[in-house]
Amino acid sequence: MVPTPGEAAIETRQLSKRFGSLVAVDRLDLKVDKGMIFGFLGPNGAGKTTTIKMLIGLSRPSGGEVRLSGKHADAETVDVRRDIGYLPERVAFYDNLTPLQTLHFFCDLKGADRSVALPLLEEVGLKEAADRKVGTFSKGMTQLLGVAQAMIGQPSLYILDEPTSGLDPRWSKMVRDRIKALNEAGATVLFSSHILGEVQSLCHRVAIIDRGRLMAEDTVERLNVNLKIKPRLELAIPGLDGRVPQAVRMVEGVEDASAKGNLLTVTCEGPVRAHVVAAVEAAGLDIQDIKTVEPSLEEAFMKLVSGEKGAR
Repeated sequence: MVPTPGEAAIETRQLSKRFGSLVAVDRLDLKVDKGMIFGFLGPNGAGKTTTIKMLIGLSRPSGGEVRLSGKHADAETVDVRRDIGYLPERVAFYDNLTPLQTLHFFCDLKGADRSVALPLLEEVGLKEAADRKVGTFSKGMTQLLGVAQAMIGQPSLYILDEPTSGLDPRWSKMVRDRIKALNEAGATVLFSSHILGEVQSLCHRVAIIDRGRLMAEDTVERLNVNLKIKPRLELAIPGLDGRVPQAVRMVEGVEDASAKGNLLTVTCEGPVRAHVVAAVEAAGLDIQDIKTVEPSLEEAFMKLVSGEKGAR
């Protein structure tokens, strides 16, 4: 779905949370437009889960406010949160219930028809386990049940805390496909994740926080531009043996060059790449393969949270 600029599904204004002298979230301003898949990133202890709990009303802010679909959402406001599908970081259900009974329980809580339970289990790949006790489930299966629970009632807003945690690659892909399908059907999705490639492939925008503060919020492409993270040229050169040819270092416009084994990695602007290739060939070396590596979200993330000069 194409996001709707200006129409906020989630907005925080100077949102803060303190635990005694510890500031877990520090005057956080976020805006998630309707129709957006929004990635929420940060190292362990950055304040992601604390922020998410304030969004859904499980924790009361020490300062600032949360607005959901333009409505002020305090801890006692139930109506504005009825339309949220929430997946917590640590999913837990009653061990003695089956997944079908579990979803029936949540259907009753949400006022949804119980008939949606079995199709939801089928969507997340748990139909064959519908009558097993949840206590026999693996962590990954329990996580998938949590995803199914979040989809009850077809909410327009999903807040998912580490939705692919504990999943093998097959099930992780299933959850990513679900997120895409929900968004294409019109839902807004905010999710946190430590799998940066996953965020990069799914999200319209990302926010990175560290020590409770917003470090950056933008598209992945613009983050890399603003942080001056550039594409790299990778050349496979037989016999290189970890040595950077001096001729490459002498090429004007080469910002960095390193070698590992027979792989030469050069950071430079696009027009300089041809000069690098020419320098390698002039040095009498054969190039077996050439590849351009685009900047990744991981590089932007590491630059921001490591506090490199010019990153903030």
